[in-house]
Amino acid sequence: MAISIRDVAQRAGVSVGTVSNVLNRPDEVSSESVERVTRAIDELGYVRNDAARKLRAGVSTTVGFVVLDGQNPFFNDVVRGAEDEASRDGIAILYGNTDDDVTRERMYLDLFEEQQVRGVLIAPHGDITARLQRLRARGIAAVLVDRFSGDGRFSSVSVDSVAGGRMAAAHLIETGRRRIAFVGGPFDVRQMTDRLAGARVAAENASPRAEIEVVSTTAPTVEQGAEAGRRIVSRPRANWPDAIFAGNDLLAMGLLQSLVVGSRMLVPDEIAIVGFDDISFATATAVPLTTLRQPSRMIGRTALRVLLEEAGDPDLIPRQTVFQPELVVRASTSVR
Repeated sequence: MAISIRDVAQRAGVSVGTVSNVLNRPDEVSSESVERVTRAIDELGYVRNDAARKLRAGVSTTVGFVVLDGQNPFFNDVVRGAEDEASRDGIAILYGNTDDDVTRERMYLDLFEEQQVRGVLIAPHGDITARLQRLRARGIAAVLVDRFSGDGRFSSVSVDSVAGGRMAAAHLIETGRRRIAFVGGPFDVRQMTDRLAGARVAAENASPRAEIEVVSTTAPTVEQGAEAGRRIVSRPRANWPDAIFAGNDLLAMGLLQSLVVGSRMLVPDEIAIVGFDDISFATATAVPLTTLRQPSRMIGRTALRVLLEEAGDPDLIPRQTVFQPELVVRASTSVR
């Protein structure tokens, strides 16, 4: 029969609440109670949420990782990088995918707080500063991933999406394109707004100036990219853009699917396409995709290392690590 927290309390001669405090907030309990409860746990073999082992070891060997989109290979590679780094220290990663859902994001953060993980890596949906401050107050470090911390309250590891957007649009302009559609969204995701902002800078600085129109999507997925492509080709041909900058590679893949396969358009002759991320499928699309490469595994490894350092020394000053994207030119764009 499974040993319960009440069994532990009875063996230790304390209340159930005291056992719970020892498991979750040992600093709020007398050393005598901690010793009695720990001894009862050892004698009974009780384990809840790994708390008993944490009491003996003194520190958690788990880290929580919350990502925006578990279907995006970019985030899979980031998590793989974090796992590679974590394994060197005997750390296990608990992974949660929010699918851009703030309710699920909150659920995972609550779970990781209850589990008393050593720290949390998170690619957040919106502003969660207050929530991360609560974790910090509980002794749980937190690092933002794929998101720059504008106020500097927390460490972050990200890529310069503004620079990437500027590079993408500048490349299209250099190939002779002047009517560029930015396909992306939702725009409460900071990366999308940054990439659009960078593209607009490049368009405004071009001579003659290029045009940037926005074709919004509700999610950065293949399906939404395909739907955006169908909307574009449903216009009169004179109103088509001559280039598309997609907010990520999944959107670009959907665009290629609807434009090349569905409408038999010539890419890049009729419309050039640039993506963002350089996921593994970027070279396997109907037309190999020009894109902005993010060092995904390096992002994960760096974020995990920063998190462990801050978990070991909470007084460290938060730092912002920003990688630069790299333009990778393939067949979906060409010089006219």
